[in-house]
Amino acid sequence: MKVQSILAAKGPRVVSVGLDATVAEAVSTLAAHNVGVVVVVDADNHPIGILSERDIIRSLSDGPEFLRRSVAEVMTRGVVTGTPTDDVEAVLHAMTSRHFRHMPIVEQEVLVGLVTLGDLVKAQLNDARGAVESLETQVMAR
Repeated sequence: MKVQSILAAKGPRVVSVGLDATVAEAVSTLAAHNVGVVVVVDADNHPIGILSERDIIRSLSDGPEFLRRSVAEVMTRGVVTGTPTDDVEAVLHAMTSRHFRHMPIVEQEVLVGLVTLGDLVKAQLNDARGAVESLETQVMAR
């Protein structure tokens, strides 16, 4: 199964902010969209970083003034991205072995989607259920 099948099912919606956004603006965006992560993009919609609830929690020790800082100062850099043609199992392995829960999906370096560990596990479970149902049908037909 490919990542593109997950994006087709869940849609291409990705919540993003620009590098010039403040952490406070990003927090408002997270709350407004009820998500746990925003992808930080440049003017050409290339992912530059990712800002998660965990990044924000880590910054709380700096005091409330960290909310005025730019997301560029707080975000996680060096984001690992995938493509729509990547195999779900390979993406799941990369995410679990590197300990992150969200992967931006790009085509020609432009952000086109986002998958989560939950999306990948759900897709694998649905795939397994389909295989079981197919086998049950074959057995019952005999």
